Amino acid sequence: MTDSQALEGVRVLDLTRVLAGPFCGQILGDLGADVTKIERPGVGDDGRMYGFSSLLDSDGNKTRESAFYLTANRNKKSVTCNLSRPEGQELIRRLAADSDVLIENYKVGNLKRYGLDYESLKQVNPKLIYCSITGYGQTGPMATRPGYDGLFQATGGMMAVTGIPEGQPGAGPLKAGPSLVDVFTGHNAALAILGALNQRHTSGEGQYIDVALLDCSVAMTSHIMQDYLVSGVAPPRLGNGGNGGGPADLINCADGIIYITAGTDEHWRVLCDLMERPDLFDDPRFNSNPKRGTNRNELVAIINQWSMGWKAADLLEALDSIGLPAARYNELPEVFDDVQVQHRELKVTVPHPVAGEVTMLASPLAYMSGSPMKYVAPPTIGQHTDEILAERLNMSSQEIAQLRETGII
Repeated sequence: MTDSQALEGVRVLDLTRVLAGPFCGQILGDLGADVTKIERPGVGDDGRMYGFSSLLDSDGNKTRESAFYLTANRNKKSVTCNLSRPEGQELIRRLAADSDVLIENYKVGNLKRYGLDYESLKQVNPKLIYCSITGYGQTGPMATRPGYDGLFQATGGMMAVTGIPEGQPGAGPLKAGPSLVDVFTGHNAALAILGALNQRHTSGEGQYIDVALLDCSVAMTSHIMQDYLVSGVAPPRLGNGGNGGGPADLINCADGIIYITAGTDEHWRVLCDLMERPDLFDDPRFNSNPKRGTNRNELVAIINQWSMGWKAADLLEALDSIGLPAARYNELPEVFDDVQVQHRELKVTVPHPVAGEVTMLASPLAYMSGSPMKYVAPPTIGQHTDEILAERLNMSSQEIAQLRETGII
């Protein structure tokens, strides 16, 4: 094992803000790329003002380091630059000249006004991989519209298959809690960039990548959308029910909630034995997966009546002993009490320049045997401006001071 990371030596210029784009940049940074984040002077990434919570400084004062911003900006360096000014545009061109990747999520056509679009920067750096992340893509009748996660959960079909089933109290579509389209889009953009980097090894050329939240929102509906494409019939909302074999649902115990997935006939048989209800296995209402799906409400009610006689921990142990997949339902504070979550070290605490330290979610890419994970806290606004301009652009302290005085950085 070495100390090198998978993308060590790759330079990324990150002109994104909020979530999908920054998440893409963070993935590349987690893999070892040198990511330079460009932020507006005095304002920074819009995501710094999103969410409910922010870090406190050593005096207990609220800072601009919001929890929302912290989730997608580790392993980056921050440079402030005013892109609306010619001097700022020239700084970006110079940084792009020795970058491998540029990521941006400006509205379609915005960067072209500044000469910072792909065709312009391609003249400066033919090997540049340029990734644009927008709501609706670079072409089409809606391309110029702004877009955010919730819009695409509604438009792309995800909301149509999420929520309480028809006929039940509160029936209707629901938005997923996390901004899943943003996160999924960030992952897809990172994958496309990795593919382009690999192709560049043989072609010697960069390329342009157009990634849209709309496209990703339709794709992430996945097997449910494919079911519709095959059958022509839209599958119903299942609430907490599983999409495959069953019964699969939240089950109430005397002191908590668990989730079970009896995904095969054998799982269903051993569950019937544990319930001391072998008759249910051959019951014509439940003797096949399709029937258990059709009659799921009736079946889950039977299981709940039985499970209420168990404590959650005892039932989980019993289910584990018969090989039936099950898990405890956790509120957020309970997630990190889970012994497997603790074993996998799914949160990390690192030094932070304002708060002293910050605890963050760990990267799911941490277990690459030849690429050790390194964590650096998300930067404060412009934390690395002087460093980057001096080291990469060979600018003097006087030149940097002049740029700061005139509002360029």
